[in-house]
Amino acid sequence: MTQRVELAAVMDRLAVDGLITDYAVAVDDGDWAAYRALFTSDGRADHRSAGGIEGEVGKVAAWLEESMRPFSMRQHLIVNRRLRFGILEQDLGDTARLQADYVNPMRLAGGEEGAAGAPDLVCGGRYAFGLLRTEDGWRVREVVVREKWRRLPGRDIAG
Repeated sequence: MTQRVELAAVMDRLAVDGLITDYAVAVDDGDWAAYRALFTSDGRADHRSAGGIEGEVGKVAAWLEESMRPFSMRQHLIVNRRLRFGILEQDLGDTARLQADYVNPMRLAGGEEGAAGAPDLVCGGRYAFGLLRTEDGWRVREVVVREKWRRLPGRDIAG
């Protein structure tokens, strides 16, 4: 591998990392226009394992906006990212698959702002992202959410 190829691979990894971080921030901040902009024009999302819907990104963004409304605080952490380039549709260099784990604590609106204490809901699981390099940079072509567990105050619910 030449130095130029190695540098390009590092730059792609940094760009993909930024894209996934932007995904988490858009969801946490409820910035649904930014969320939509992270996807390709034919982008899709699947939240069925978390009790949600599957479909094109505009439809899913509208569902997320409505379902996240009761929560005044969301802190969406995406960790343990495993990235592989060039395996989506066997196109080397311009596609990628990323698997990452997430933990998502949320607080219901109406509680004390900034109050110490446990969140009202915490869930966790794994994302599977299909990514595509576009003229505008790396974008999400698809994301599948696989919720593995959910904890409500006083009880645990396994996924």
